[in-house]
Amino acid sequence: MFRTALRNVLAHKARLLMTVLAVMLGVAFVSGTLVFTNSLSNAFQNSSAKGFTHVDVAVEATYQEGSGDQVGKRAELTQELLDDSARVPGAASAIGVVRGFTAIADKDGKLIGDGFRSQGGNYWGSEDPRYPLKSGTAPHGEDQVLIDSETARRAGYEVGDTLRVSVDGPVLTPTVTGIFTTDDGNVAAGGSLTLFDTATAQKLFGKPGTYDEIDVKAKAGVGQAALKAQLDRALPGDRTRTTTGEQLADDQARMIADSMSGMKRGLLVFAGISLFVGTFIIANTFSMLVAQRTKELALLRAVGASRRQVTRSVLIEAFVVGTVAAVTGLVAGIGINAGLKSLMEALGATIPEGPVVITPGTVVSALAVGILVTMLAAWLPGRRAAKIPPVAAMSGLHAKATTRSLVLRNTVGALFSGAGVAVVLTATTMDADSAQAPMGLGAVLLIIGVFVLTPLLSRPLIAATAPVLRTFGVAGRLARQNAVRNPRRTAATAAALMIGLTLITGMTVMAGSLQQAIDRMASSALRADYVVSMANGNSLSPDIGEKLRATEGVTATSPLRNAPSRIEGETEYLTGVNGSAIGELTDLKVKDGSFTVGGTRVVVDDETAKSYRWKAGSSFTVAYEDGGKQKLTVAGVYEGNEMIRGIMLDNATLSPHQSDPTDMQVMVRTAGGTSDAAKDKLVKALGSNPAIQIMDKKDISNNIAQMFTLMLNMLYGLLAMAVVVAVLGVINTLAMSVFERSQEIGMLHTIGLDRRGIKRMVRLESLVISLFGGVLGIGLGVFFGWAAGELLGTRMATYELVLPWGRLAVFLLLAATVGVLAALWPARRAARLNMLQAIKSE
Repeated sequence: MFRTALRNVLAHKARLLMTVLAVMLGVAFVSGTLVFTNSLSNAFQNSSAKGFTHVDVAVEATYQEGSGDQVGKRAELTQELLDDSARVPGAASAIGVVRGFTAIADKDGKLIGDGFRSQGGNYWGSEDPRYPLKSGTAPHGEDQVLIDSETARRAGYEVGDTLRVSVDGPVLTPTVTGIFTTDDGNVAAGGSLTLFDTATAQKLFGKPGTYDEIDVKAKAGVGQAALKAQLDRALPGDRTRTTTGEQLADDQARMIADSMSGMKRGLLVFAGISLFVGTFIIANTFSMLVAQRTKELALLRAVGASRRQVTRSVLIEAFVVGTVAAVTGLVAGIGINAGLKSLMEALGATIPEGPVVITPGTVVSALAVGILVTMLAAWLPGRRAAKIPPVAAMSGLHAKATTRSLVLRNTVGALFSGAGVAVVLTATTMDADSAQAPMGLGAVLLIIGVFVLTPLLSRPLIAATAPVLRTFGVAGRLARQNAVRNPRRTAATAAALMIGLTLITGMTVMAGSLQQAIDRMASSALRADYVVSMANGNSLSPDIGEKLRATEGVTATSPLRNAPSRIEGETEYLTGVNGSAIGELTDLKVKDGSFTVGGTRVVVDDETAKSYRWKAGSSFTVAYEDGGKQKLTVAGVYEGNEMIRGIMLDNATLSPHQSDPTDMQVMVRTAGGTSDAAKDKLVKALGSNPAIQIMDKKDISNNIAQMFTLMLNMLYGLLAMAVVVAVLGVINTLAMSVFERSQEIGMLHTIGLDRRGIKRMVRLESLVISLFGGVLGIGLGVFFGWAAGELLGTRMATYELVLPWGRLAVFLLLAATVGVLAALWPARRAARLNMLQAIKSE
């Protein structure tokens, strides 16, 4: 039986090619994902590990939790603690580390990098072992700075050039005195690193006389654990925490691995979708192969082969096909790794250089997935073939499904579909966090149920196309009859496309509705013409608000200033605003009282008011971060949203209790509303600062939606793999169907249907099957998009379902295109059949 199975594989190479391709694509996606994430993780880990070579033990400040009326805050690493660390017997040296945000403009005035990886720090003394100088000298004073060699290369800066940099808003113009090399992971990932002398860095980053970290280097012969023990004894344990360099490297590697795991899971989900779609194709292919070899298998049974041997022969074929597909998929996965890396770089991400990592686990996973998926998909057709009695197989009496089997199939499909709909509808009434698992379960049940019911659904839906198909004459009528002749085959072919379009449609409906919700939220919450903030979300210097208020044409401004406080034993963040202007700059619905902010009168969002049982007229005592206390009165309760919420009080009341006031953003209203001229005035007033972004309502909406759009486009690209697999399935089914109907096609050709008519018949059959899958997929996608939107609506008041009719029409056109393209080769093959040989075929 083994030799028989191998001969069958070799005899049907062309028929099994599409199956090999379907499995190979799924395996390639799995192996490519594993190779890509392992290689990326390894590159980042190696890059970050180099950054700890000059650290044996790091000393960090601990966070002191607030209690009672005391606001929590981080302890300070003072010069005294630095000196104590350097005097420890096992310490060779100690360096005080200062970190902060520093944005650099290129020679065109644009921000280098994305802002989030634009870092600043301090250069220790005249020679810092962490940052070897490539050229130039150490910086001294506020007008001198060092930049990393990668940033200098990308922007074309040299020693002696003047930079435009920003720390918290105001533009600085220091001179580049030196260029250094670094193994910093942020720089390797496309960021920048700017170094000032220590005193300047402490002043610019708002940390006068203090450090963010103390890095201690051990003397020769002293281990990191021994040095850590000495530092633990010498330093106050309630204010400091020590960590060895090895532990820091391990923690960093673990963080990188964790961050990669999310990406890996996401990519593997799409690989699983491709394999799931491919499973239908494999099962369909083997069902048709077994049906075509029914008499051959019957003859094997007649000469003594058992049912188990027949099943085993089919599984051996599947094993050979799966092995070939898995091996080629593993090799193709290395190519997908290169493609994913190029895609990330094209999207603006910079990836550190590193080798391609192919672990034994990747190889085993690829082989296991390819072989197991193929064998599982082939098991049912093989088992079904083995159960057919030899006499019945030879006479063809087995071909039609019994009424009992059809009733059983439809009953099972109805139960799964009903259960899926019920679970999804139940999930829409639950909390968003707890509803995710039931929603996923319901979606899986419904998709399985619809797949099982597709033979039943195919007849009425395909029958609906009859009026259109009649316009194509005999070819159209034959195409419709062929499409419903074998409902199970039609269902399996259409299901592959259905699943891909279900996911694409569902995500498109959600994304379109979410975009509308964000637009409504921005327009309904803001009256301000512009919102000014740092590009990376860091805080602004109060000078920015002052400059904007003094700008010509500006009629109202309000900085939004955050500060921690304690209220009734809980930590609450207060939002300081310009009380006289905030009502003019926002458009928030007042639910109780009035929107009045000034003195001790505050306004509170509805969720916060509910948690403390406040209403208009309620009073409460707040403990500020400096220890001062004050009694405040709730003037009004407003409806909060994702953009604006919290306790608002006047900055004149809040700022005296802050040691270092900073603003998260500044709202601005101008005399003539939004215009290019008004925006240019604001830009020039802030010194054309590349680190500051000035956005109107539309910019805010687009900025929020940008990440969803980027994610949606990436998901479209990933789901394209499932659509490609579906196309292969349609081609495979049609090609084998043409082979199976060779005699019939020969007869049609003999009685007058010309080659053009035969081609048209096959193409229309493919079109009808693809549109059937497209209609089911779009219908399910809209339902899932609505259900997921119901969960989003519990967190976003402005969310409501929006159906993107234009895109839905495009998806239906995509399904039709798939049908037309998939039929090209099978239709050509059918038209080229020799009529005499076709009539004689069995």
